[in-house]
This record gives sequence, C-alpha cells and structure tokens, in this order.
Amino acid sequence: MVASSSLIPNDPSVLLTTAGMQQFKPYYTGVSDTQADFGSKNTVSIQKSFRTTDIDEVGDETHLTFFEMLGNFSFGGYQKEEAIKLAYEFITKEMNLLISYVTIFEGSAGVPKDLESKQIWESLGVEDIREEGMGDVFWGPTGSAGPCGPTTEIYCRNAQGKDVEIWNVVFNQFFYLGTREELLSGTSDKKLEPLPTFGVDTGMGLERLAMIAQTKTNIFETDLFAPLMAHGRIVADHVRASCFLIADGVRPDNKGAGYILRRLMRRVLSIINVEEFKMLIDVVVREYGDHYPELKSPIKEVVIKEAEQFGAVLEQGLKELKKFKTIDTVTAFNLFQSYGLPLDVIKDHVPGLDQKAFENEFRKHQDVSRAGIAGKFSGGLADHEPATIKLHTAHHLLLAVLQQVLGPQVKQRGSNINQERLRLDFSHPDKMTNEQKKKVEEIVNEMIKEDLQVIKREMDKVEAEKLGAEHEFGAKYGDKVSVYFIGGESNDAFSKEFCGGPHVEHTSELGHFKILKEESVAQGVRRIIAVLE
Repeated sequence: MVASSSLIPNDPSVLLTTAGMQQFKPYYTGVSDTQADFGSKNTVSIQKSFRTTDIDEVGDETHLTFFEMLGNFSFGGYQKEEAIKLAYEFITKEMNLLISYVTIFEGSAGVPKDLESKQIWESLGVEDIREEGMGDVFWGPTGSAGPCGPTTEIYCRNAQGKDVEIWNVVFNQFFYLGTREELLSGTSDKKLEPLPTFGVDTGMGLERLAMIAQTKTNIFETDLFAPLMAHGRIVADHVRASCFLIADGVRPDNKGAGYILRRLMRRVLSIINVEEFKMLIDVVVREYGDHYPELKSPIKEVVIKEAEQFGAVLEQGLKELKKFKTIDTVTAFNLFQSYGLPLDVIKDHVPGLDQKAFENEFRKHQDVSRAGIAGKFSGGLADHEPATIKLHTAHHLLLAVLQQVLGPQVKQRGSNINQERLRLDFSHPDKMTNEQKKKVEEIVNEMIKEDLQVIKREMDKVEAEKLGAEHEFGAKYGDKVSVYFIGGESNDAFSKEFCGGPHVEHTSELGHFKILKEESVAQGVRRIIAVLE
C-alpha cells in the first residue's frame, strides 16, 4: 500500500495530479526500481486527484473536481488475465454488483485489437463486450510524454438505470515521447515504443463506486457528501476541493493551480459567507483528517484572506448586476471586465446565460486588445497557412454532415483551427455513438472524393439568411456578408456558411478526414477534434 502523492505533481508539464499512476511513471519506464522502493512488483493506492476539465460539469450526477482514485498497479508482476480477474472478483464478489458491459480496444495502426482481454472477459461470463477506439479506450500519456496503452473499462448501472463507467484497467505496453494530443492527431512522426516491462494501471473513482454500491442516483447522495450538503452540490464539491488544494500548498493566484483554487473559493464565497465556509472546512477536516493529516494545516487563514480581498469586488459587482432586469451576453461580459465579477458567479445569478457566447465576447475583447500587435485572423483560424486553410474547409463539411447525421438542430458553438487539427464545438445533448462518428467520417470523405467546388459570394445578410446559410451563434455580422458554398451555389448546396475565408477551391485538395476525439465541453455542447491525413 503506497500513500497518496501530493496534488502538486513532480511532473512540471502537468498542472495537478489527475490519476493514481502519475507517481508511478518512473517505475513503468524502468527509471526507478519497485523492488528497492516497495519490496514488490505490485502496489495499491488511494490517490488524491483533481480534474480541472470537469469544473463546468460539477453538479451533475457524476462529475467532481477533487476525487479519490482507487488503483492497483503492477510493474512486471501480473498481466492482463490476473488484472481483469481481480477487477471482476472485486466488483462481482466483494461489492456484489452486476457488470452492465465492458469495453476493449478495437485496434488501430500499429496496435492490434485487444482480443486477449475479450477472451478473458468471455471466460468470466461477460457477454456485452464493446469495442471502442483510440480516443476512448487507449489511455495516456499524461503530460509531455509517458507510458500509455489500451484499456478495458467496466460499466455498472446506477439507481436510475444509467450505465456509468466505474473502473478503467490500463495496460501500459508502450511509451510515447509526446503529448496525448500529438498521439491522437496521427500527424507526428513520433512512434509508440514498446516498454521493456508490461505494466498494469487501474483507476476506480471512490465516489462513483459509492454511488453504485449505495444504490444512489448521483454521487452527492452518498454518505461521502452527506455532511457537506447544507448548501448544495457545487458548494460541497468546491469546499472539499479547496481544502485539499490548500493542504497541499496551493495558494490563491491568477495563474496555474492557484487560479483554479481562487476560482473555486470565490464561487463558494458568492453563495455562502465566510463563517459558513469555515464550518464546512471543519467538516472536511473531521471526515478526512485521520486519513490525510495534511488537512490539519491552517486552511481557514487562507480562506479568510481571500474573502477579504474578494469581498469588496463581489459586493460592488453584485450590486451592479441587480440593476439589470435582464442580462445578455454583452452585459455579462461588461460586469466581468469592469467589476471583476467571475463568470461562475454571474452564471449562478443568471440561469441560462450562454457560456459560449460569453467566451466569444471575451475572444473579441482579446482580438481588439491585440489588434495591430498580433493581427489575429477571424473565424477561429490561428493562421492562413495551407494546412490551416484545408482544415477550415473540412470544418465546413463537418458541420454540414453533423446536421445530416444528428439532425438540423445542431449548431456551431465555437471553433479553433490550426495547422495540425480542427476543433468544432456544437450543440448536441448526448455523446455520439461509434456508429455516428463512423458515419460522419464516411460522408465527409465522400464529399472530399466528389471534388466539390468551393465558391465565395458576397450578398445581403437577409438574402443569406433566407438561403439558410449557417452562422456561429452569438457572432455579429454587418448588412453585407461573405458566404462560402460547397457543392453548388444555391439553396441546395451541400454546405453554405457565413465566413470570411479563406478556403481551398475544391474539396479534393483536402486529403482523408479523421475524427480523433468527441467529448463534452459544457451541458448540451459537444466538441470534435479532427485531422486531415
């Protein structure tokens, strides 16, 4: 049993500790010796972990900022069969839970399908075994480089009958000298190198396991959160997370981990007062202090100091906010810019505020500030290099195909395009299935092969709207607009969008389109990252 490492990792390329395996990276690569340090090739831990990407989703059924990750690890001790059998025994025998289904890696260039894991699960009587790709069931690397490999995930059903992933069993078979985004892009010349020693790395969130085991509909109904729920889910999560960050040495700041802490604390302080905050700190210390003695550090002093600094800003900002009967995106941004009122706080007081539109206002503000210095391009393009222009045209095809496959209600909510990849944020309530992603790729590539002409037309905004030309939600346009048509020049064109360009002249110039990742970025908003090969 190895103690949890700090939330502040030794790896400078990672902001906070996000998984149990991070402290064990040197053992997977052979830099450190497990026998010398632990007297065994196998370890277990309960790791303090933090996911900054989940902040905006806190309050739903399963997402948290701080969480405890249960994990068992092997560095040349046991391999796939024992790892899977241990997981199966723990879930079905020790916890007496039913497995809804499991996933395995479907294979990709250079990495074969994980047939061994499939056969092991079948031998245990698991019938529903689903195959998924690199974006879902190939874990790592963390940071700028590290171990990585295919995974098999275990899903169980919560009290609402919804399948929830509770355990991820990773087989660290490879080392990648680059970031995960580089690996997924497929455009880097870096290769997956086999590790000399086969590694096992598993991760199971304690909070999700408790939800399933206690037959609760969400994590906040479990006994882990019961003592903290007096002021709601967000306060419960953020207070707990703040305590652990402060205990590990993080202090409020405007950058790095300090910014994350400041964001959490200020949102709490906009909902409850300092005395209530201090009472909840006492609860966290009482519930967790025996297991994490570092929580006995002076946490309250940090909160009091931040409250004193933030108090005047909050009071003035909320006073201004209350003057408005309705708050649109521009007004919300002005409150943020002029009075320092955090977006999280504004959203708490203005339900339904469009975060993407707010971010567009923020980007426009940045563009104005940088005008004449950086000369940023419009349309989410980082530059006007040939590779970026090709991805820009592919971006238009992708949006049109998403509306075909998922429905006409799909609208663009943001974009970012550089020479390596395109990123499209779009309105859609659910995770796309593998079949839907495959269908989107197929249609986009069909349109590329058809060598469709790309045509630019200047027209009145009213005329463009009558033609049904797509435009980004929240964006401002003049009376005259540029519209790019792909595959025609009228209402029946395959794609038509308000756009300043530039684009290629024919779709055959693009190459092969591939989706790397599809994920949630906010409630009702999904994100696709894709490349051209």
